[in-house]
Amino acid sequence: MNCATPEPRSADALFGGRLHLRQPERGAHRAGTDAVLLASLVQPAPGATVCDVGAATGAVGLALALRAPTCHVVLVEGDPTLAALARSNASLNGLSARVEVVEADVLARGAERRTAGLVPGLADLVLTNPPFFEAGRHRASPVAGKASAHTFPVGGLDGWLRTCVELLRPRGCLGMIHRADALPACLDALHGRFGAIAVRPVQARAGAAAIRVLVTAVKGSRAPFALLAPVVLHEADGAFTPLAAALNAGTAWIGPDDAP
Repeated sequence: MNCATPEPRSADALFGGRLHLRQPERGAHRAGTDAVLLASLVQPAPGATVCDVGAATGAVGLALALRAPTCHVVLVEGDPTLAALARSNASLNGLSARVEVVEADVLARGAERRTAGLVPGLADLVLTNPPFFEAGRHRASPVAGKASAHTFPVGGLDGWLRTCVELLRPRGCLGMIHRADALPACLDALHGRFGAIAVRPVQARAGAAAIRVLVTAVKGSRAPFALLAPVVLHEADGAFTPLAAALNAGTAWIGPDDAP
């Protein structure tokens, strides 16, 4: 059996049809709205190196590679099957020359990470959609790939963000999406490592409780915290808001203006 090339599975067109993505079949972990939001969070400077940590099939990093044609993108994924799909997707979208896939465990010891290619100071911008839950604190999915994508070991968020810190150059920028109720844990993990922390809530509809938070932060900065206006995804009738429609088309940015 040839394990180098995964089975094609389903193919989706995202960001106005510009990004073609082979993903696992429905029921497994798949890119969706969270990936769209994260890929629109920070506009990288020309020539920047962007690292997508926990890249899965590559949706976020590949979207950045399409939208920022002078950037070099590193997709970091520990699951061999998903890493192979990420490589296939880079080729499918004609991005292999500017996109590198590093197969590495984000929570491994430092020496192991560096041997795999996660060297300190690698990136100007790190984007990440960490697993949302700690083991034992939620009902895990019966689908193995989905369960591993959504679940940390206890204390995993802090370790995950330590790796992100190490990957960033001084004054590099972090962009992250997480559950809204996990914001205190995110801020605790960022404390002492980042400044210029900005939080933008994401609401399904205006006036509703936030379902996600988008967080940006700058390594080593001492600039103050900012709470930004929310991103509202749907109108009262269920249609996309103009901003959400532009984000899904890949024609808008929602993060801070100053990026590395």
